[in-house]
Amino acid sequence: MTEPHPSAARLRATAPLTAAAAPGDLGRGTRLPVLDLPPAEPPAAPPAGAAAYTAAVGPAGPPEPAGQADPGLLADALADLTELYEHTALLARARGPEAALAALLGSGAALLGARRGFVVIGSPGGVSRPVGLGLDRSGLGALETVPAEQGPFGGLLRPHGRPRQVLHPDLAGPATPARLREVAGQLGLGASVGLPISTEEDGPPAAAVWFYDGPAEPDERRLRLARAYCEAAAPLLAGQLEADRARRAGEALRRGLLPDRLPRLPGVRLAARCVPAGLDRSTGSDWYDAIALPDGTLGLSVGSVSGDGPGAGPGSAPGAAAAMGRVRAALRAYAVLEGEDPVSVLGDLELLLKTTEPARSATAVYAWVEPDERRITLAGAGHCPPVLVTRHGANFVETSLSAPLGMLSCWEAPGVELDAERGDLLVLYTEGMARRFGPTLHAGQSALRRAAADAPRDVRTDPDRLCAHLLACSAPAGAGDTPADAPSGAGPDGGTDDLVLLAARFE
Repeated sequence: MTEPHPSAARLRATAPLTAAAAPGDLGRGTRLPVLDLPPAEPPAAPPAGAAAYTAAVGPAGPPEPAGQADPGLLADALADLTELYEHTALLARARGPEAALAALLGSGAALLGARRGFVVIGSPGGVSRPVGLGLDRSGLGALETVPAEQGPFGGLLRPHGRPRQVLHPDLAGPATPARLREVAGQLGLGASVGLPISTEEDGPPAAAVWFYDGPAEPDERRLRLARAYCEAAAPLLAGQLEADRARRAGEALRRGLLPDRLPRLPGVRLAARCVPAGLDRSTGSDWYDAIALPDGTLGLSVGSVSGDGPGAGPGSAPGAAAAMGRVRAALRAYAVLEGEDPVSVLGDLELLLKTTEPARSATAVYAWVEPDERRITLAGAGHCPPVLVTRHGANFVETSLSAPLGMLSCWEAPGVELDAERGDLLVLYTEGMARRFGPTLHAGQSALRRAAADAPRDVRTDPDRLCAHLLACSAPAGAGDTPADAPSGAGPDGGTDDLVLLAARFE
């Protein structure tokens, strides 16, 4: 059952659908509209004998000022302004485009006395997937099958010459296009009101449609209120959509710096997750990589590049992301040349970083894997120790303590060798992932290891499911995981660290 909008009850109490038309047209513009009140009618001429009556009983009082508004009309106008202010404030408090669209649909439904609706955003490539109120995915999908120009928002997405509104008082009537009439019958839609949501400055407009359950047509007062609300909502919604487009573009560029697929080699199965923090709040940029080497072995790496030196803040995040792409590309080259020696790979990377990125530092772990022998050789530079998950539990692969790359005059640390058994998983992760598990880095690493050890057996034998399990264990209540190939913005809790996991299972 669809929940009513917070202001719906108040609107029904103050503005029934059969109420008389409200006075004056609502002003237009991007600010809250102003209602123009009609001037009071001039007083009628006094009846015959009025002068004698006045002389006898005295004047009735001071004359009514010319142009004074009718108190009833003034009360109606103030009620309308209050209603519009409340709904616009709801939209202004919305965070993110999805919340803004939901607020827009709810307020429009309350103002028009409707129960269901949807909104679409125009774009150069066509119409975006609609967002619905009281309509599930199948209902929205059915509405998408109606040709745009014949649908309930027909013409509202035109760049120029779009109508002020699109009304279908009876969707079952012969005047309704055949496909729209058929879909409306399937969904139980009786009438619709479509309004544009656009500004002159923000390009392709949006359009919103609200539905009644039976044949109906809102009175002129309700239409004026709804149009005024959409005009006031348009710049707020445009700002939300523009910020969302910029965020998605930035994240698409960042994801372009990471592998678009993981290699497939006999004897080993790989999975990864990457949930980047937004560039407006990130303090660095993390990577993961898996390289199929010419001799049939495998190079695995995860790491993180910090901004413009120690203490760098979010303002340096875009530069850190670009530097991460350069560092990862260099590591791939060194892995191809001397991948069997992780210490040499990280040593060369450290020299390059100091030479070409002197204001930055990086942490990294690189593992050289021989799938046939199930042998692992690895080295770390100031990075979290990997976790080896076996049928007996999960343990850290203790790499030697070492400073991050670029922090000391010379970096060097011994490598570590170990043999895995069939069914074991090696899990590499970045600091941001560990910090999501606990109040400190050390506590978070321990909690991550316990989460891997306590995972169900069928999860511990599947790298993809284990990555999803670890992300779910680290996430706040209500936040889900994001696969490596899915678009994402900030981390699930809006944190400042990227979340990166890379898991390899030995078959």
